[in-house]
Amino acid sequence: MLKPRPSIASLSPYHSPIVSRAGLSLDLNESMAGCSARVLARLRSLSATDVSLYPEREVGERLTANFLGVTPEQVLLTNGMDEALSLLFTTYLGAGDELLFADPTFVMYPMLGEALGAKVVRVHSGENLALPTADLLARISPGTRVIAIANPNNPTGLAASRADLLKIAEAAPDIAVLVDEAYFEFCGETLIMDLARHPNLFVARTFSKAYGLAGLRLGVLTGTAEQIDYLRRFSLPFNVNSLVLACLEEALADQSFVRDHVAQVKQGREQLEQLFAELGLRFWPSQTNFVLVRVGAAVKTFVDSMRRRGILVRDSSSNPGCEGCVRITVGTPEQMDGALQAIRDTLAETRGSSLLEFHPNVNH
Repeated sequence: MLKPRPSIASLSPYHSPIVSRAGLSLDLNESMAGCSARVLARLRSLSATDVSLYPEREVGERLTANFLGVTPEQVLLTNGMDEALSLLFTTYLGAGDELLFADPTFVMYPMLGEALGAKVVRVHSGENLALPTADLLARISPGTRVIAIANPNNPTGLAASRADLLKIAEAAPDIAVLVDEAYFEFCGETLIMDLARHPNLFVARTFSKAYGLAGLRLGVLTGTAEQIDYLRRFSLPFNVNSLVLACLEEALADQSFVRDHVAQVKQGREQLEQLFAELGLRFWPSQTNFVLVRVGAAVKTFVDSMRRRGILVRDSSSNPGCEGCVRITVGTPEQMDGALQAIRDTLAETRGSSLLEFHPNVNH
């Protein structure tokens, strides 16, 4: 009987996190503001011929390289961040090689590592869930081939310092070090300017968050020209669709849209954090478009109650160190009024329950 490779047969299926679209989706870290009007206008202007022709990824890579201040040879456009991760892991990880990362983090890292038959090495973050730099450095071994770091991190929203990230890259010159900057725009700290001095360093970006293009699927992987060339050899020639490539120039040009959206997210993020502080709930100061908060053992009740109020939030309690936590995406200013009230009402419902955790005057 035909059988797949053992690493695939033993893999737990990854299901889409979309449970429902009935309500306000504050569970997937999407942009609630949508995309730029200039992008939408470009989409609407496309002809039947535009859609029927194969895409020219290289044109988009030149545009992106110019925007990032690197050479086109240092840029690989991908079908969302997921494909960027898949290409990098496949290029550098083989069966038995070690993939090193700190938990909690993006769930795709271990899934891709296990699919390749790699040994997944998890370093657990402490109570504050910050990147455990010293522990990561201590776990680097001769078998380590890839170190993956989301910065800022998902689901915590926390950002590590540039100094700590470079310390890891410098300690592992023969290891691929990925810094996943999916939420860069909400944080503002990047390692792209450090690529020239660290040939083992890769920096990934996405247009799914601040640019509001999650439905069009566009990721960016940067590194040295030599290393990106290895990934390009394995990349499919028409992996990025022509629609998003047609919109890319307008997306990059409309930085006023991105700035306004980021400013609104920061304002809404502050509102969420102020509410959680007022209610005595443990939360982690975020540098992303979401906030992680601990509501305790009543987490499922909280999520269900919010859903009944028409708002979807993400149960993050299965992530290591995030027991009893939910992740809430920041909505538009208009959406945040209703979301904040729904949170208050939901917590009031469960306030009398011993399952709800309160941490008065917690110093975050």
